[in-house]
Amino acid sequence: MQFSSGLLESAVNEFAKLPGIGKKTALRLVLHLLRQEPGEVSRFSETIDRMRRDICFCKRCFNVADGDFCSVCSNSHRQQHTICVVETIRDVIAIESTQQYNGTYHVLGGVISPLDGVGPDQLNIGSLLHRVEHEKTEELIFALNPTIQGDTTIYYIQKKLQDQSVRITTIARGIAFGGELEYADELTLGRSLQNRLPVEKYMSR
Repeated sequence: MQFSSGLLESAVNEFAKLPGIGKKTALRLVLHLLRQEPGEVSRFSETIDRMRRDICFCKRCFNVADGDFCSVCSNSHRQQHTICVVETIRDVIAIESTQQYNGTYHVLGGVISPLDGVGPDQLNIGSLLHRVEHEKTEELIFALNPTIQGDTTIYYIQKKLQDQSVRITTIARGIAFGGELEYADELTLGRSLQNRLPVEKYMSR
């Protein structure tokens, strides 16, 4: 791909670094910005810059936030004694889109995967155990992707909590094994939340 402008080429190369964006798509995006008023482009770049500079992670659940705590943890109308455990922030967004859940979340930041060098210490598991112990948690819902790594993580955390009087469940198998939550349609994900199972029954399948 030949460019008549070094600035144009640099901009295309930067956009092409984004996931799922190839050089042709990057070029379309850059040319679109060139057609906009300078003020519009400035607002766009300032918004991205401010997002990266000022965004925080909730000190309680590790969801994205504008301050110390996210809007979910700060909402007194949410069921604060129910925790939905997810892998990533994208899973929080997917579950919130179903409008079927009114508790809080805990973002692990991944799953246990020894082959990838990811152990319990690399995840937000310690803080989850602390929450369950000190926040009088009534139910822990596992909404991890149905994979071997996800099941391993569920088993590990369940064993760590075996002395706690907390109900432990997992979303139903409306999500196919090996699938990912963020790609599930809202109806399927919503029903999986409503029809969640005791984790002992899930792990024995």
